[in-house]
Amino acid sequence: MDNLIDGRCGWCGTDELYKKYHDEEWGRLVTDDKVLFEFLVLESAQAGLSWITILKKRDGYRNAFHHFDVNKVAEMTDDDVERLMQDSRIVRNRLKIKSTISNAKLFIAIQKEFGSFYAYTLSFFPNQKPIKNNPNSLSEVPASSPESDAMSRDMKRRGFKFFGTTICYAHLQATGLVNDHLTNCNYSNACEKLVGKD
Repeated sequence: MDNLIDGRCGWCGTDELYKKYHDEEWGRLVTDDKVLFEFLVLESAQAGLSWITILKKRDGYRNAFHHFDVNKVAEMTDDDVERLMQDSRIVRNRLKIKSTISNAKLFIAIQKEFGSFYAYTLSFFPNQKPIKNNPNSLSEVPASSPESDAMSRDMKRRGFKFFGTTICYAHLQATGLVNDHLTNCNYSNACEKLVGKD
């Protein structure tokens, strides 16, 4: 895979949806818990699948899970699970659908304990600040980190499903808690400003 394609990280290839996601979202800091929950749902759904598959179903997930309103998702029932098992707009995996509901309940518990899921996430970071890695090539971008190891381990202890360290790290990248844009990517500096690097 090329390190850069048209001035952007090569992993997004030439797919227009993937490029838009790379340019406008990936690596840009998210502090809003609603958006953090959205990415938690989407990253968990992605387990074992390609990210582009989930991006193409994003609107389906938005409609299926109350526009990612965590309180409404937490109240979903077994009847909702059965209904969503027939919904082709999402990945029809019973365990993933049920885990989305149970994860929502755990997400709310974390919000009550830490004030926000964002604050909880930062608690795993040095000085409670986002990280910018400045990789020069795609081969330097890791699949996990000490932060994702610690966070996923704690989340597993709390009962979260489909959120191992690799998925957790992808979540941190997506939400800009970790900025892994290549150093010479045209979008690296825009993200750096958002994470408030000194």
